Amino acid sequence: MTDSTMSDMPLTVGRLLIRGRDLFPDSEVVTWTPTGQRRTPFAEVARRARALAGGLRELGVGPGDRVGVLAANVQEYVEAYLGIPGMGAVLHTVNTKLQLDQLAEVIDHAQDRVLIVDDELLDVLAPVAPRLGSVERIVTIGDSPTHDRLPVPQVGYEDLLASATPLVDWPDVDERSAAALCYTTGTTGDPKGVAYSHRSTVLHALAFAGSVGKFLSDHDRFLVVVPLFHVNGWGLPHVGWMVGADLVLPGRSMQPADVCRLITAERPTVSGGVPAVWSAIADHAEAIGADLSSIEILFLGGSAPSAALVERLQRRHGVRVVQAWGMTETSPMVLISAPPRSAAPGSETEWTVKAGRPVPLTEVRIADEAGAVLPADGTSVGELEVRGPWITARYYERDAADRFHDGWLRTGDLAVIEPSGFVRITDRVKDVIKSGGEWISSVRLEELLAGHPDVVEAAVIGIPDPRWDERPFACVVLRPGAVLDVEALGAHLAAAVPRWWVPQSWTAVTDLPRTSVGKIDKKALRADFHAGRLRPIGGAAVAAGREDVR
Repeated sequence: MTDSTMSDMPLTVGRLLIRGRDLFPDSEVVTWTPTGQRRTPFAEVARRARALAGGLRELGVGPGDRVGVLAANVQEYVEAYLGIPGMGAVLHTVNTKLQLDQLAEVIDHAQDRVLIVDDELLDVLAPVAPRLGSVERIVTIGDSPTHDRLPVPQVGYEDLLASATPLVDWPDVDERSAAALCYTTGTTGDPKGVAYSHRSTVLHALAFAGSVGKFLSDHDRFLVVVPLFHVNGWGLPHVGWMVGADLVLPGRSMQPADVCRLITAERPTVSGGVPAVWSAIADHAEAIGADLSSIEILFLGGSAPSAALVERLQRRHGVRVVQAWGMTETSPMVLISAPPRSAAPGSETEWTVKAGRPVPLTEVRIADEAGAVLPADGTSVGELEVRGPWITARYYERDAADRFHDGWLRTGDLAVIEPSGFVRITDRVKDVIKSGGEWISSVRLEELLAGHPDVVEAAVIGIPDPRWDERPFACVVLRPGAVLDVEALGAHLAAAVPRWWVPQSWTAVTDLPRTSVGKIDKKALRADFHAGRLRPIGGAAVAAGREDVR
């Protein structure tokens, strides 16, 4: 074997920090507050990150210790993103929307020694604080640094930074050691931890910057609507800091009106989020005449955007939409839906609603229920499996061997892979409806329903049927003034899918339940149905007039 002559420089978050500080000292972190924008240049954010690291070290935090953060998208969170991994500790981004039992569970499982908490969230933490035996200190962001119901010592964030001796040099850290820890939302079982390494974080940022069909640089401004607790903020803080893009943070309010005001004032060029959030932002923008056109690229993920939403954002608002597929276990980016060079003019939406092709260094395949790998022929349907340098190979201190197959992560998504490499998600394994031995794609039905002018969004679940085992049940959110015309909606579906796919059971709801990261919670819908809280309206949907829908 001939050794290479290349230097073996470790890939660490600390090196990203130094790059942003030295090359882009005047780029800004902008935080929206009720009294106006707070602007802080990268050079000052980096200084404060060093002070945070020094303060945490004085509190006893050392290499490998976990530090949890419960906060909104504010500047202090960015400082935690940089300072905690930079000092060799592990940033635990705590999902603030978890149920109390799960909140206690993930903090206890991570064994966080210190929690950094937004003062507006102290009331959320207080009920479970007595159960958190590992937590030795709470550091509070905001004007109310103490809380009577918290049984551990508390200190204000600014007081900690002011009294600390800043860390002068970032230590040498093993690039394969953990930089951050994030837990899945637990909708299908106990939350599971994913520990991202320094190496995986840097490689993910590099791939992100080079895979989006636009050269990301210090000319850009990133509007970080994605909660920073969700999968490392989708990588936006790291890639933004790396390329010198301004980071524009909504602060404690993610309401559409506030986001629209922020877009008008700050003119961001890049953003992301789940489709439901951006549908609401578009609704408000259209109601008040707000201009969203500064956004050159909008990443939609978490669930597949409907063709109707993509068209609406692109045509009415001039926002280029890119679907990005990933999950907590994948850091998250694996697939990007940029149309290929061969795409016909006017076909952009057709490509955007597909999950996309794998970004460099990631690989995908599909497998059947027995584990046999299926061909990428555009017709075979199997469970999507992925692997790559920023895709987890196991869970943090929890056994879940069934989620892995020969070194590949089983995603739980059913998919088709086209010969061109494009992946099309057809459903979740747990959500696909098996009717009379045949599969019905709930995702396809939802996409079509969302394209009907009377429908804001829809969710389709399988419900028991004595003849066919399962039949689809459609829950729709209607636009103001619309009525549930199941004949019309059934005919709308029958024009695009086999008639036997069309639901016979429907209901209209004011909204759909969501997980803590904004996805439609079908587990909750199924529970509501079985508890009698969702009552189907029958009938209509056999628009063809056949009693036997099959």
